This record gives sequence, structure tokens and C-alpha cells, in this order.
Amino acid sequence: MELQERKFVKAFTELINRFIGLLKKRNEDSLSKKINGIFFILIFILVSFKSYSQGLKSYEFANSFYPGEKEKLSFWIDNFLKEAEVSQIHQIYGIISPHAGYIYSGKIAAYSYKVLKNERFDVVVLLGPSHRYYFEGVAVYPSGEFETPLGNLEVDKEIIQEFNSLEFFKANPKYFYGEHSLEVQLPFLIKVLGKVKIVPLIFGKVEYFQMKEVARKLKEISLKKKILLVVSTDLSHYHPYRQANRIDKETIKFIKDKDAYSLWVSSQLKEARACGIYPLITFLIYAQMKNAQIEILKYANSGDTFGRKTQVVGYLSAVAYAKENKEEEMREFALNEEEKITLLKIARKTLESFLKEGKIPQFGAVSENLKEKRGAFVTLKKNGLLRGCIGRIVADTALYKLISQVVIDSALNDPRFSPVGYEELKDIEIEISVLTPFTEIENLEEIEVGKHGLMIRKGFYSGLLLPQVPLEYGWGRETFLKHICLKAGLPPDAYKEKDVLLYKFSAIVFSEKDYGLK
Repeated sequence: MELQERKFVKAFTELINRFIGLLKKRNEDSLSKKINGIFFILIFILVSFKSYSQGLKSYEFANSFYPGEKEKLSFWIDNFLKEAEVSQIHQIYGIISPHAGYIYSGKIAAYSYKVLKNERFDVVVLLGPSHRYYFEGVAVYPSGEFETPLGNLEVDKEIIQEFNSLEFFKANPKYFYGEHSLEVQLPFLIKVLGKVKIVPLIFGKVEYFQMKEVARKLKEISLKKKILLVVSTDLSHYHPYRQANRIDKETIKFIKDKDAYSLWVSSQLKEARACGIYPLITFLIYAQMKNAQIEILKYANSGDTFGRKTQVVGYLSAVAYAKENKEEEMREFALNEEEKITLLKIARKTLESFLKEGKIPQFGAVSENLKEKRGAFVTLKKNGLLRGCIGRIVADTALYKLISQVVIDSALNDPRFSPVGYEELKDIEIEISVLTPFTEIENLEEIEVGKHGLMIRKGFYSGLLLPQVPLEYGWGRETFLKHICLKAGLPPDAYKEKDVLLYKFSAIVFSEKDYGLK
């Protein structure tokens, strides 16, 4: 007999014994009242046990967060979906949807669900935060069904088993009771996808490396079944309207850029950007692993939808989907000789103008390649020795403009050196490193010395070394790893720790010396 059933039988037996004891008492009036009370308790427990033993999770927030009547609820959702205007998107990996009462956020949620029209999935994985219980790890509902006024959704027990290998997962229904974040998504799911199987996950307190493990497990599952992730989260809470818009705008940029780590750091700094911050970070890590594109479908807050603007809550709908295999996206980025020389001349002319007159020169027509947004570093050497090196890893600026900006930073703002003077320029050699996108390292054997640069992150510590650095000093892979740790202010063996993030990248490296410009 299952443990849950044994507990029920024990409790039921105790109530029967109390009932028999009451029958032996002489006070008939009191006896009648007590028998009636016990009778109704027994009926309640019998009904509850039927649901409990079958693993049925009854809905709790009908008539508060959404209409409880089937016809009215269906009518509301149909109208929300009708009003939402979205472009057709295919190969969808997941959506982000708010979880407030429908009168506040239902119209916004409809945008995410509207893009799912005509799509089919084997299973939907729901990721939501815990509002009621504090616990560490991730709770999963082990088996059974979730009830809604529109019908029930079955929990996929086979997929649940996939998470057994993750030590921080808890197969415990307790954390799903009194929790609205997943329940409010279910009526939308049924209306759009029908009675699809679900995997409900509630996030307690988790670490970044644990969210990576969840994302990695989800990616494994996605190779066997077509899954949809549904992240249930609201954005900022109870700020004045303009302040909320500013905070949410920053958060939305992190989401669109799939910048999971910045959201993680933000959460560590106690910046309350979203109530479902851990599900959201997990979703972004998964989107990175799937090389997905994220599109923002709709943003608003409660001041826009229904309520005062003195204290508002932010709502977002977004979708992650497969990038199109366009030819220009598939080709490897490269620079020809003329483009490399152009960038070196831009860097030299910028330094001469800024150090002499304090002005940044304007540059005319450049090739389309040089207009691409890329990360880059500029290294300054004086008589063969390092004199300054600063760059930017985020690809948010046209390459030719970025070189003009970071060459000034390398000359004036590298904290390791005093500012470069105009009179020194005759002895300065300029080297440029144009970066490829960063990819997370799964196995240290991937690192190729001389080909890959490294970036390390742990908590608030980070460091970066360019691909040419280990060649200049004759380092092997292990020494390279130790030095990237030291560069970040970490112990030399920190790269072995499980909460450390290591990224590799390549670079197109060229200098004035290569082209006889110096």
C-alpha cells in the first residue's frame, strides 16, 4: 500500500473510533450534534481522498484570478485571443506569460498564446515561482492531473522521471497548493493546444549552476520529444508607473539579448525585476543552448490595463523560436585585408585627433562588414610591451564605431597604466582583436590554446584573456586556465568549481606591424 494511502486509512480509522465513542455517551442532544458534525467531516474526507489518491490537483483560483464558470471563462479567453495581433512564428521553443488576475494581465498573456495557434507539442513544461512556500530546489508534481473549469490536463509521468537525476528536484505536490502561477496558465493552454500533457515545475531558491542543469536536462528531453516551455512571471512590482517602465525596459533588454547571467547578478543584488526570476533565467539559458531568437510580443503594466498608476505591476509576453537559416547568418564572419587596414587607420586617426584636440573624428563610407555589430578589443604596445588594452564583449555597436571608442579607453582608461600622451604615439603600435560570439565550455578539452580566448565568471568576479595571450607567454591549457582565474581575482584552481562559468571565443587579430603601418 502507498504511504499516502496508509496515512489516509490511519486518519479515517481514528475518526471512526471517535464516532463509535460518541455513540456510547448518554447525552442524546449533544450526541446528535456531534454525530452530524462527524458525518460531514467523513463525507469531506472521502471526497478529498478520491482526488488525493488519484493525484488530482483541484483548481483554487477560479472566481478570483479568472472566471469559474466554464462558458464565461471560455468567452473571456476567446476575446483576449481575438484582440491580440501577432505575426506567424514557427519552430517555437517557449513563451513567457504573466500570471496576474485575468482582468489585469489576461490581454497581455493572450499574445504569447496566440502565437501557438496551429502548433502542436508532445508536452508543455510549465516553470513558475513559489509565492507561498520558501524552499530550496525545484518542486515537480509527480503524477495525476491538474483540474481546470475547461477540463483536466494530465501530468506526463515519463518526462517527470527524466528529472530524477537532479538531486535538488523534489517530487512533492505540497508546493503546488495555494500557488497561482501555474494554475492561471492552464485555461489558456487548453483553449489553444487542447488537452496536452504537462510537466509542472515550481522553483524555490536555486543557484545559477542548478538552473543550467535544468536547462541542460530540458534540452536533452527536447531531442526526444517536441516540448514547449511556458515561463510564468510578472515583471517589476508596485513601483510608480514611469519607474516601472524604466526598470522593465532594462529587464526586457536582458531577455531579448538572452543575457541570463546579468539577470542572475541582478537577482543577487536584490533588484526585484521579476517574481519568476529563476524560471526566467532557466528559460534564457535554454534559449542560448537552442540558439533561439527571442521576440517581445507585448509589454504593459497594470496602470495600462486596469488600475491606478501609483503602484503598478509589469506584464510581458514573449516567444523563443528557431532562427531562420539565412545564408548571411550561416556564413562565418571574416575581414579582408582592406577592411583590417581601414580599422587600424580609424584607430590611429582617432587617437591622434583625441589626444591632440579632444575630438573624435567622423569617418565616411565603410563596408557592410564593418557596420556589423561585433565585440572587439584594442591593444596598445610601446616598444613591444603592453601599454593598454580595453574592449567590449557585448555586440551592440557597429564595429568601425566601436574601434573608435575603445581605442580611446585603451589609451586613457586602463587602470593598470597611466594615460597615454600624444607625444608617445610615435612609439605606440595598435593591435585589434575582433571577437566571435561566446560559447559556454562544457568540457575543458574543447579549449585550443592559440585559437580560443577565455572568459570566466563566478558571482561578481569575471575576467577575460584574448587568444594571443597564452602564445605570447608560452602557456599550456592548464596554465591558461589558472591565469584566467587570477585575472578575475579568483584562486588559480577556481575553474574546477561547479558554479564557475567558462566561455570560449575566437578572434580575428591583426596589427599595424602586420601591414607595415608602423
